[in-house]
Amino acid sequence: MKHTSWVYTPKEINVKRGVAYGLTNLMGGGWNNIVSGVIFAYLTLSVGLNPAMAGAITGVARIFDAIFSLVFGTVTDGFYKTKLGKKYGRRHFWMLVGLVGFAVSFLSFWVPATAIFGPGHDFIYYLVVYTLTELFVGMILIPWETLPTEMTTDYTKRTILSGSRMFISATGTSLVFFILAILQSLPSAAAKKNAYLFAGILWTILFVVAIFISYRMTWERPLTKEFIAELDARPKLSVGQYIKETLHDYAQTFRNSAFRKHLTIYLFSFTGKDFYATLLPTFIVVCMGMASNIPWVLNALTVFGILSTLLAAKLMITHGPRFLYSVSYIGIILALIAYGMTYFLHLKNPMVVLIVITIVYQLSRGILEFTPWNVFPFIPDVDHIMTRDDKAGTYAAVMTFFRKSTGALATWLAGILLEELGYVSTASTQQPGVTDKVALLFMIAPMILIGIALVVSWTFKLNRQTHNVLQQEIKRLENGGSKTDVTSEARLVAEELTGYPYEKLWPEETYEDAQAEKKKKQDTKKE
Repeated sequence: MKHTSWVYTPKEINVKRGVAYGLTNLMGGGWNNIVSGVIFAYLTLSVGLNPAMAGAITGVARIFDAIFSLVFGTVTDGFYKTKLGKKYGRRHFWMLVGLVGFAVSFLSFWVPATAIFGPGHDFIYYLVVYTLTELFVGMILIPWETLPTEMTTDYTKRTILSGSRMFISATGTSLVFFILAILQSLPSAAAKKNAYLFAGILWTILFVVAIFISYRMTWERPLTKEFIAELDARPKLSVGQYIKETLHDYAQTFRNSAFRKHLTIYLFSFTGKDFYATLLPTFIVVCMGMASNIPWVLNALTVFGILSTLLAAKLMITHGPRFLYSVSYIGIILALIAYGMTYFLHLKNPMVVLIVITIVYQLSRGILEFTPWNVFPFIPDVDHIMTRDDKAGTYAAVMTFFRKSTGALATWLAGILLEELGYVSTASTQQPGVTDKVALLFMIAPMILIGIALVVSWTFKLNRQTHNVLQQEIKRLENGGSKTDVTSEARLVAEELTGYPYEKLWPEETYEDAQAEKKKKQDTKKE
């Protein structure tokens, strides 16, 4: 079989290769913060689009991306059958296509539309280019996220590969804002005018180099005869069948009470964070009347999130997720109140105060982002006692799908609300009372969303202790133990986490068994 040797040649996995793999998340973390914190400000404050149209661009594109992500995974899974897949890798081929496409579309986004098409085409231009960029990012990240599974079966080595992602992602976030803050702070008027374009060029170079290193220093499981036979033996589904099965699996996850609460906490808290990131530049520049570089100087303080993440890793073990949620959400709510007071009290020279408030926010945000994905590994075990199936991948996909969807709606809704409040992005001064309304929106909208997540988190019972009880009960049942011998503690924990009476848990027949029997009957009828 002819193929590019390095794509299928396993190598020693060490810290160096772990970092090389994780470098793609320099773009992953940086891109997410560009989407939530920069693009809306660029389209309104620099391009001059009205806020509703600016929000629609990111909203529509992310909905397309959520749908694309739903089906693209199965495209890469089956790409080994093609000549291109065999030669360049079923994952790496698409990473390379995505990389080339991303370099062109992402750089094009920062080029003023008027320079290419003249005035009057801004909305369509940015909508098309941004949507393409979202799709290319998905084309890179979806196959990239499968590589630890492709590269090794060893748990420790997979941990080395995945462990670098979190810190590299945080580094990408800080670099994005540092670069823009520096460019916006230059004394040259021309530099300030073209700050977004220059930043876009630097971001593109940084991300492309990082992704290419990951692309070149990773590999895939060799396409041996045995592996191809294993792949061919897997169920074959058309795209339509795949979507139908996927949606069914998605719906089944909502039977899990612990997951419903977990998803609610995750979505409301992250959407609150999106509102903050989207509205912060408008609040600082328009409401506070500060220089255009200040929002990016404040956002560069995201580096403090790394410190709180390190602390959260320890507190997760000693105090559990409910404690972390409370610390994070209360910290963010207090920071939002402080932002509002800074505006309404008309403080003179508020920069130092804003820095302190932002540090509190970023420390809290680090915990907000850390906790849900560290709770997540416990969730599939709750499902396991309900169904006896292994659905970790499905639960992760549901979280990602809904996160992309709500992230899209947050920016869109923020833009609509700003327009309804009378905010005009092209006006040098706003109508009386508008800045007060915008400041209240910036403060209250994230507070409501974070507050809902806080209240739900107080009812969240899944932690290390309850998970241990659940795991022991699952092991007992797997070893042939009778359901009638369940302890009162195990019964209570299982019922609290699943939301179902214990008698309905651990069914004799799994969903997969039922589907296989159904298919067998259908095949018999056809014969």
